[in-house]
Amino acid sequence: MFSNKYKSAVNKALDVCNSVSEGDFEARIVGISETGEAGELLHAINRMIDRTDAYVRETRASLEYVADNKYFRKISERGMLGAFGEASGVINNAMETMEGRVAAFSDVVQKFEGDMGNAIGTVTGAADELKASAQNMGESTSSVSQQSVAVAAAAEEASANVSSVAAATEEMTTSVGEISEQVNLSSQITSAAVEEVRQANTDVGSLSEASKKIGEVVALIADIADQTNLLALNTSIEAARAGEAGKGFAVVASEVKSLANQTATATEEIGKQISEIQEASTRAVEAIAKIGETMGRVDEVSTTIAAAVEEQSAATQEIAGSIDMASSGTAEVSSNIQTISKSVADTNTVAGEVLESSEKLAANGDVMRSAVDGFLEEVKKVI
Repeated sequence: MFSNKYKSAVNKALDVCNSVSEGDFEARIVGISETGEAGELLHAINRMIDRTDAYVRETRASLEYVADNKYFRKISERGMLGAFGEASGVINNAMETMEGRVAAFSDVVQKFEGDMGNAIGTVTGAADELKASAQNMGESTSSVSQQSVAVAAAAEEASANVSSVAAATEEMTTSVGEISEQVNLSSQITSAAVEEVRQANTDVGSLSEASKKIGEVVALIADIADQTNLLALNTSIEAARAGEAGKGFAVVASEVKSLANQTATATEEIGKQISEIQEASTRAVEAIAKIGETMGRVDEVSTTIAAAVEEQSAATQEIAGSIDMASSGTAEVSSNIQTISKSVADTNTVAGEVLESSEKLAANGDVMRSAVDGFLEEVKKVI
């Protein structure tokens, strides 16, 4: 059986050990009065609790700093013996390793945050640009579609106008041909008229010459009538002198004088008529000359008109060829407009799909940003 001294020491040790086992490292065996082995046991228990308490306190202090991502607070290894010293060294080394890894991980997280931020920003920006481009594409395709419809209508109207112009050109070609024929006929008639005017001018000239000759003959007749009248006068005078014997001569002389007077009168009248004929011939010559000049100008104008009509005919043929080309061009434009309209419709559909995809991409970018932000927040809590 234990003595009372040992029993008291065991009870003290038992109470303190129970407290320590429950985590109370403040418990100590106090008032040790025992000596010998019992006293040494109690003091040894206190030393064990002191070293364990010191180890726990140091470890707790270091780990509290570690919890705040601070790794400079190491466990003081002074006075740590045996397993406590080894454990303290292991923990300190682990803290240094953890500090390095956390620092490296923090750098990685920061780089990841920057890279992901840039990537998400790029994706979001690209999505916004894609959305804007899709909207612009949709607006552009709508505008192009409207313009295509307008161009198609204009092309159709142009085609109708070209057809009308072609018909009018054909009619103009026919009219130009008829005009050319009429101008040629007019030129021929004018040439014939010029020739006839020249012949008439020659004839009138001949008439004028004949009138001059007739005038000369009339003048000669007038001279003869004057001489006859003078002779009849002389005969009357001589008959009067002869008396009864000259009565017969007087009668004859009177008749001759009467005839001479009539001849003179007729000759004078003929002279007047000849003068009028000569004046009329002169006027006719002048008029015919003017007519000839006019006919010459008409002939020149007809020649000019014929040349102009020929040029107009060539121009009309060129216009007809151009109109044929224009007609082919408008038909090709109409065909191309139909192709463009189909392409615009396809592009509009694609623009709608791109717009929808860009909206989804923007939404995914927002979701990605939220996820990355949440992940980084959680990681930052850890480190």
